[in-house]
Amino acid sequence: MSNPNVVALKTIARREVARILRIWGQTLVPPAITMTLYFLIFGKLIGRQVGNIGDITYMDFIVPGLVMMAVIQNAYGNISSSFFGAKFGRHVEELLVSPMPNWVILGGYVAGGVLRGLMVGAIVLVIAMFFTTVKLPHPLVTFTTVLLGATIFSLAGFVNAVYAKKFDDIAIIPTFILTPLTYLGGVFYSVKMLPDWAETATHANPIFYMVNAFRYGLLGEDAIDMPLWMAYAVMLGFVVALGWLGLRLLTKGVGLRS
Repeated sequence: MSNPNVVALKTIARREVARILRIWGQTLVPPAITMTLYFLIFGKLIGRQVGNIGDITYMDFIVPGLVMMAVIQNAYGNISSSFFGAKFGRHVEELLVSPMPNWVILGGYVAGGVLRGLMVGAIVLVIAMFFTTVKLPHPLVTFTTVLLGATIFSLAGFVNAVYAKKFDDIAIIPTFILTPLTYLGGVFYSVKMLPDWAETATHANPIFYMVNAFRYGLLGEDAIDMPLWMAYAVMLGFVVALGWLGLRLLTKGVGLRS
């Protein structure tokens, strides 16, 4: 007999995936168009003027950052909008009074966000193949980095959705925090190009570690600006901290019970 918690977890995740595919024109197409424009404008046009970064062409250099940027934004956006929609429609209350433990509820929604992030990441990676040759010297690092990055920002999106009181609230964090952190996380440049104070400040940006670890997975050791173990330590730390926070919020019913 199947474990009821496993069945419940699969059900929530399957519902999230069905939602993503049902409105694919809103969930999968826009990031594909946006990233294509990035490749054209930054990779082709501006990249010709920039030249190489070290021994790596500028187009190759930005591919990992753009893929990770798409993964982060879509993993975050999926769960923040989906869970807040459940709050707004008040059917989240049915989950809370059900015999499902809180880790199942959190895990199901996070799984949906991670899967959307992985789908979008795969689409962007395929688009990148039309502009450059995509290599994969370290496939395990590539997969685990994108998985951890999607998990971190799915959990962050969940926290945002819990505290949000109106739809405008789920747009504040992506606009004023997530987007600046992404652009300042080394997506379009190496931090070694920055002044010392700016390079030091960049190390406080968690996205910097994700982009660099993913860049190592796609391009190799020459493309990384910090030790790989440090990137994994930071990512795992965020997964644990945000996972604990998400469970704590569900247990206390913050923003969920009125």
